[in-house]
Amino acid sequence: MESARALARRSRKALRVLRQSAHETRNKALLAMADRLQQSAAIDSILEANAKDLDAARHNDLAPALQERLMLNADRIQSIEQALRVIAALPDPLGLVRTGYALQSGVQLRKLTVPLGVVFTIFESRPNVTIDIGALSLKSGNAAILRGGKEARYSNQSLHALFQQAILSVGLPGDSVQLITESDRAYMLACLQLDDLIDIVVPRGGEALIRFTAEHSRIPVIKHDKGVCNLYIDRAADPEKAIAIAINSKLQRPSVCNAIENLIIHTEYPHTQALLAKLATAGARLLGPADLARQYTDVSPIEADLLPTTYGTEFLDERLSVALVSHLDEALDFIDRYGSGHSEGIVTEDFSTAQRFQQGVDTAAILLNCSTRFHDGGQMGMGAEVGISTGRLHVRGPMGLQDLVSTTYVLEGHGEVRP
Repeated sequence: MESARALARRSRKALRVLRQSAHETRNKALLAMADRLQQSAAIDSILEANAKDLDAARHNDLAPALQERLMLNADRIQSIEQALRVIAALPDPLGLVRTGYALQSGVQLRKLTVPLGVVFTIFESRPNVTIDIGALSLKSGNAAILRGGKEARYSNQSLHALFQQAILSVGLPGDSVQLITESDRAYMLACLQLDDLIDIVVPRGGEALIRFTAEHSRIPVIKHDKGVCNLYIDRAADPEKAIAIAINSKLQRPSVCNAIENLIIHTEYPHTQALLAKLATAGARLLGPADLARQYTDVSPIEADLLPTTYGTEFLDERLSVALVSHLDEALDFIDRYGSGHSEGIVTEDFSTAQRFQQGVDTAAILLNCSTRFHDGGQMGMGAEVGISTGRLHVRGPMGLQDLVSTTYVLEGHGEVRP
């Protein structure tokens, strides 16, 4: 087995080529991969590999939410293909002049965007991430090392093999995007010590993975943490908007990190009964304290065994915790206590309440009168995302193409020397 250091050195070598490569060449690699994903033979091979992973997941009793994330089908493969084309159409993020001016000495100064370097991403379950992160890294001139979860082993290998073919077909190094196939955590730990070869680590997965990475990495970490997202229904909320947004935010795809886990409702909102009934009919399993369950006995049963700590749980399924508050500040306190700083939404027709909510929540994204499911790189016009950062340094929210760059200063003169 190749050592972690040897693998990282190969990424470092590929990085030098990528830094000097033409934007057009990098785009050709992305489009070559997109074309491959339209071929029946490639689709069949991906689905066959994914079927192996799904069989193993069922055999090992993998959580239903993780099985849903793991699954690929023709529509999801088409979404990957479309994301590749969107990324290829985005402007080159490299060589942009962030600032420039003439110094008193006559030397010209420019601050230019350059690749971050070697990006090590650790992720779980979702095979599409292999292509999303690989594509964003390649487009931005970065070398990528990918370590997917063992539950998606065959799917990741199938997608990566196709991507490597596409990269090689345009003359770029195959090591531009590397996939770690070794599932041993010791190998991942060895990679996390290579601060002389790897420039940044992006863990994307469950709380245990994030904590392990943050505790053991000698390399700077950009956390893409859990999504305990909240939706606040204000007393001035439009009832039709409230129903549509709440159902979409929770049930359109419950297993993803931007689906809500808590529904916060103002006690003076006059349509709570109808809202909860619609959610229950749509398939939500409502959880609430005993007094709430007694108050709304006509609703398809609200499970009354909810503990306060449950409000901080990322369910990733149809369960939805419900809380009642008597004013906006109480809602903000609730979000501050139980939310994870991922996505926070409000439904209200009151402009001043919306503004106070916007100023009062500390989060990566605020959704005003729209579904929390819009907090997504693809939906926000980025093509894809490395993940959604819940930290504050370097990037917050979807980590897209424009966030995979650093800067360098170029000072150009005509023989000037410092006095």
